[in-house]
Amino acid sequence: MKGSQFPQIDFSKFILPPADLKIVRRNGVFRVFDPLRKDYFCLTDEEFVRQVFVQWLINDLGYPPSLMANEIGIRLNDTYKRCDTVIFSSQSDPLMIVEYKAPSVKVTQEVFNQIVRYNMALKADFLVVSNGYCNFCCEVNYEENTVHFLDRVPFYNDIKK
Repeated sequence: MKGSQFPQIDFSKFILPPADLKIVRRNGVFRVFDPLRKDYFCLTDEEFVRQVFVQWLINDLGYPPSLMANEIGIRLNDTYKRCDTVIFSSQSDPLMIVEYKAPSVKVTQEVFNQIVRYNMALKADFLVVSNGYCNFCCEVNYEENTVHFLDRVPFYNDIKK
């Protein structure tokens, strides 16, 4: 997608609720305000999914913005990676990692492998992948060494520590 175009999303397939996003056009490029990073970013299809998903977490599922961060850098072996969104516990431990893809990107095993690699460094209890058309959420049980897929993204009050 070119930066001057508005995201091309089939809203009839979009499963996230509408969000009140602050969108501006600067120098011919659409930009969206990220309330977690407190700045405007190029409005790509993936960034659109991120901003709508973050608003859903905050407004509908009760996630406190003060415990959320976008584009968190992590060191994984000898490489530097960025997690799309990390939600922390009140003790500042990673609680959930969310990976976003553009709606045109299918959620595949490789996408899950990506978030699992990130989780090797963070050890979050919940992993979420969304492309706006489908959400997948799983809970990691480190004591039993198991992963359980959930039928929905949980409310913050159901998982907070």
